[in-house]
Amino acid sequence: MAGRREDARFITGRGRYLDDIEVPGALWAAFLRSPHAHARIRAVEGNGVQVFTAADIAGLGGLRPYQPANMQTGEPFDCEPQPLLAEDTARYAGQPVAFVTGATPDEALDMADRVHIAYEPLEMEPERLCLDWRTGDGEAVEAAFSRAAHRVGIALLNHRVVINPMEPRGAAGSYDPEEGRYTLRLSSQNLHVNRDHVAACLGVQPGRVRFIAEDVGGGFGVKNFNYPEYPLLLWAARRLGCPVRWTATRSETFLTDHQCRGQRAEAELALDGEGRFLALRITSNANAGAWFGNVAGGVQTGQFVHLAGTVYSIPAVALHIRAVLTNTPPEGVTRGPGFAEMVNILERLIDRAAAETGIGREELRRRNLVSGLPMTNALGFTVDSGAFREGFALAERSAEGFAERRRGSEAAGLLRGLGFACHIKATGGFPEENVELRFHGDGRVDLVTGTQHIGQGHETTFPEIVARCLDLPSGGIRLVQGDTDEIAMGGGHGSSRATYMAGTAIFRASEIVIEKGRALAADRLEAAEGDIEYEAGAFRVAGTDRAVGLFELAGDGALDTYYHWAREWMTFPNGTHLAEVEIDPETGAVRLVRYAAFDDYGEHIDDAIVAGQVHGAIAQGVGQALLEEAVFEAETGQPLTGSFMDYAMPRADDLPPFDIAFTPTRCTTNPLGVKGCGEAGAIAGYPAVTNAILDALAPLGVTRFEGAASPFRIWRAIRDAAERR
Repeated sequence: MAGRREDARFITGRGRYLDDIEVPGALWAAFLRSPHAHARIRAVEGNGVQVFTAADIAGLGGLRPYQPANMQTGEPFDCEPQPLLAEDTARYAGQPVAFVTGATPDEALDMADRVHIAYEPLEMEPERLCLDWRTGDGEAVEAAFSRAAHRVGIALLNHRVVINPMEPRGAAGSYDPEEGRYTLRLSSQNLHVNRDHVAACLGVQPGRVRFIAEDVGGGFGVKNFNYPEYPLLLWAARRLGCPVRWTATRSETFLTDHQCRGQRAEAELALDGEGRFLALRITSNANAGAWFGNVAGGVQTGQFVHLAGTVYSIPAVALHIRAVLTNTPPEGVTRGPGFAEMVNILERLIDRAAAETGIGREELRRRNLVSGLPMTNALGFTVDSGAFREGFALAERSAEGFAERRRGSEAAGLLRGLGFACHIKATGGFPEENVELRFHGDGRVDLVTGTQHIGQGHETTFPEIVARCLDLPSGGIRLVQGDTDEIAMGGGHGSSRATYMAGTAIFRASEIVIEKGRALAADRLEAAEGDIEYEAGAFRVAGTDRAVGLFELAGDGALDTYYHWAREWMTFPNGTHLAEVEIDPETGAVRLVRYAAFDDYGEHIDDAIVAGQVHGAIAQGVGQALLEEAVFEAETGQPLTGSFMDYAMPRADDLPPFDIAFTPTRCTTNPLGVKGCGEAGAIAGYPAVTNAILDALAPLGVTRFEGAASPFRIWRAIRDAAERR
């Protein structure tokens, strides 16, 4: 393909992001947020300003979890809803307590400055257990450890990160009193499901709420779920009789967006004398934040559990999974939730096992990679296809010459390290999707979907799928999405689901279109239906020149087709990434000098779009390893990384050119053979880079460090190791 069709619109400034949309007569909201992580709210004084507090919105419901029960056992979680505005007590810094409105954003902020809220700061609450669950075969694991030749353990922190999409969250709410309907224009990656949750907060049926999103400037998971501002803006629009809008500042992004990862784990691996893995035991403790909301419980009982053992043959697995409430922003999801944490544990644990057993890191992985697919892991989950060994072999080949490169670095006074990470993830997300194909007599087709583009290139790939299925030019196919009034339901975009879920629905709908057209053509051409062939947009009587075009038959909606389906299986992208770093031992500065990725994403619809997704995900994984970390003061819960002055995001000069190659195996769980391609780099990048750093530091006696590899942190680890020696 020549390029993404949406790019012409974006690079010429014709994108339609939230702040590009005019909302006549709208007021702007400004939210007053708690400056304390834990405080009692004594009083709110408006000082002549109309200010809305929890007392004013008493009829609204709180935010309910999207995943209300354990995904394996069905046992409901015992968790309270998150209030839209803090009532008596604020439980994290940044929690909304009240809001005001003004004619402009600046006027709204001026109004907010006039409001006084009296707080009584409280001591930080102790961590409160909200999930304590065990799964796996504990007896088999104990037996394996008792006979193991080697038992290796590791303690890890998977530190919290702030997602920071380029376009911050925002919304514009309005209310039509004649129709009794609410409309919310917003920057979101999940419209129908969020619409339903907002409707529940408002106490109305979903059909009375319409969500619209045009262009969305990134999401990465953080825009998957409901936030307090959305129902509050709609409530205010009805109360004030005019639209009310709000766009988050970057400071609000740091304070209020769901944060991700946040897990401590202790893991042990049992090995036999030949280095074969016998059993895996993990105790994990996730920081759920102030409320166990959205899909925090799903990540812990679903994604983290699903592929325990990842791409390795491990006969016995036991997991002890805990989550705690803390005075920090609620935990959400970003690329690879749960799977990234599991891959990080395994890949770090394998490097530790290699160091303790004396078996090489590559050899240890090679001996234990699953060789026969499909495979069913120790917890009973099946993976249909993959190129585990092929990807790892390419990574090993790419690492050749490392010893010489290391000597070159040493000659320059630098330490060089090499790190591997094998990855896998289940993609599919929300388990239902639907599409509608609408035909126009002038040769145009509207493809209506319930997914949501947030920059991935759906305007290019989705019409291309229709074009391939119906043997039509893609230029005449238009993607319609981003409006809950256009189609019955939608799963949005999350867990790299869009091409798999919407693509499968497109494929099935196209089959129905052709079957409908074959019957109509048989009647029009006075032939048996079995004699009708379809090719290049026309139905033809086999062996003759008698034909009728698809669009000739499409009048009055005769070929318009709606298709809804619910998946039973996921897709499983997989592969191996490797990283090489150089470290200045005098300053602790780490530089990523090589990065290679060898991945299986099944069949590709567009190679360039797949490569772009891989590049973006790698940048996010590398960012967590080297730069990004949400830090809170232990005594007060105050965020110490509340802006880009303190929280570093990866820039172009932080990243080397990426060496990317593909090892595709056709996915058997969908007719297109595709696998989600948006998350692998964010899963593999963190452990690959961290393993490379620890490999570089190993000669100095450094065996661990926690958090992002800042120069000071690495310098401190080097000095501490020297003192121990």
